[in-house]
Amino acid sequence: MKIAVVIAAGVGERTGQQIPKQFIHVLDKPIIIYTLEKFQNSPEIDAIEVVCLSGWEEVLKTYAVQYGIAKLKWIVPGGASGQESIYKGLLNLRNECSEDDIVVIHDGIRPMVEERILKSCIEICEKKGNGITALPVYEQIFRAEDEEKTTSYIPREQLRILQTPQAYQYGMILRTYEEAYKSNVGLHSSSYANTLMADLGHPLYFAEGSTKNIKITTKDDIEIFKAMLESSKG
Repeated sequence: MKIAVVIAAGVGERTGQQIPKQFIHVLDKPIIIYTLEKFQNSPEIDAIEVVCLSGWEEVLKTYAVQYGIAKLKWIVPGGASGQESIYKGLLNLRNECSEDDIVVIHDGIRPMVEERILKSCIEICEKKGNGITALPVYEQIFRAEDEEKTTSYIPREQLRILQTPQAYQYGMILRTYEEAYKSNVGLHSSSYANTLMADLGHPLYFAEGSTKNIKITTKDDIEIFKAMLESSKG
């Protein structure tokens, strides 16, 4: 079984809106629904779990019915951090998943994920135990010595930008989170499933990425997403 675990528990203050960014309407549809439709329509995915911002669960249920997200099986209240939300989502599946089932962790505010990207993550996971969306770095990256200057850079050939979706064998990723919470390792504020894996010494395997797979964080991102939607209609 392959389950999409969609993380939609953020408040989204950087968009400057009064509602969480995952529920903002773009062209008359909530952002979260655009994301869920990608998994609803994917032949790779058997079921969907959403880790939802607490208090918005009923809103999500209503939208799921309205837009025909029939694969949505579980809605879990989110945690105080992204890591806690992922962990709560994994714990909720403990009686639903077998050791070798695949969970695909994805940001609810990445609504442009393509089917080929999702398929690549799953295929790599089936071979290696995980598959992480990765992009090469095209810009030059310099180390800042202070706020004013730099004298060194990191060769971009050594760098990758990691995004979601991220596919993991369920048993392995659950044990990794259990280990992290017992040892308090990998739970810093900007951490995610991939950084936690690295902090605990587990290798990550690159899957195909896409520059279209934007993460909606600011007002400008919303406008970019809207333009992408309108362009795709043309």
